[in-house]
Amino acid sequence: MARQTFDIEAQALREVRDSLGEAFTAAVGAMLSTRGRVVVMGMGKSGHVGRKIAATLASTGTPAFFVHPGEASHGDLGMVQPGDVVLAISNSGESDEINAVLPALRRLDVTLVGMTGKPQSTLARHADIALLCAVGQEACPLNLAPTASTTAQMALGDALAVALLDARGFRERDFAQSHPGGSLGRKLLMHVRDLMRSGEAVPRVAPGASFSELVHEMTRKGLGATAVVDGPQLLGIFTDGDLRRLIETGADLRALKATEVMHANPRRVRADALAVDAAALMEQHRVNCLLVVDDDDALVGAINTNDLLRAKVI
Repeated sequence: MARQTFDIEAQALREVRDSLGEAFTAAVGAMLSTRGRVVVMGMGKSGHVGRKIAATLASTGTPAFFVHPGEASHGDLGMVQPGDVVLAISNSGESDEINAVLPALRRLDVTLVGMTGKPQSTLARHADIALLCAVGQEACPLNLAPTASTTAQMALGDALAVALLDARGFRERDFAQSHPGGSLGRKLLMHVRDLMRSGEAVPRVAPGASFSELVHEMTRKGLGATAVVDGPQLLGIFTDGDLRRLIETGADLRALKATEVMHANPRRVRADALAVDAAALMEQHRVNCLLVVDDDDALVGAINTNDLLRAKVI
């Protein structure tokens, strides 16, 4: 029964795909050109599908929201404004709640797109654009419970959203703008300046600093490294890894100065760089810390892997 369900619903999707034509193109055009919103309506299972379609449209660049058709008859129709596009979903095309608001929708001067499986239904006849999503049979063995029909509705809604986002030139950065709390949003919207340590939190010493001053500054700031600067200008970096390697050589560390042990021309990143690019740079060069500089190569901050981990960039 499970495999048969997949077979029936897969066949339903193929049938809807093959039926796409001018009506689909017209629906995309109406939603693309409207200065209003796309208002999605549906009852029962079609309503659940409609909520998902509205959410997908909204998250991919097409302003959309769901209005319950039963509530629309009791005041919520005020959410619909002239110039909007209304996407009404009903497999039978005879939903009492949707049909009850059709006259009011006609008076509102909206573009009505009806998504239905019945081309001769009330919804199809009153719609400006009828999107047909008829299926041969439901996966339900009684051919009653909405199964294949709701799958077809969902896929047709996704097809609308994908066609619209492509027509709008919607890209990853646009997607991130509407998903700031997601992993993609963090990767595409978070910059180094949002996470870096700055001011007194950045370990730094002068070129003539003693080795003990160097280690003390690195330990006190807890970054695992310290910058060597001449005024604001970055000269080099000294890391805890450098410290371990120096100890292994048996050298007299007390006599060393910062300029003698630092690495000149260290890896660095701009404050306006994406945090995800900083993470990639660390991985590429196998370092745990990057110094942040401005356009004049002056030290303005520092960032390490712990900062990126806390922000869930990596």
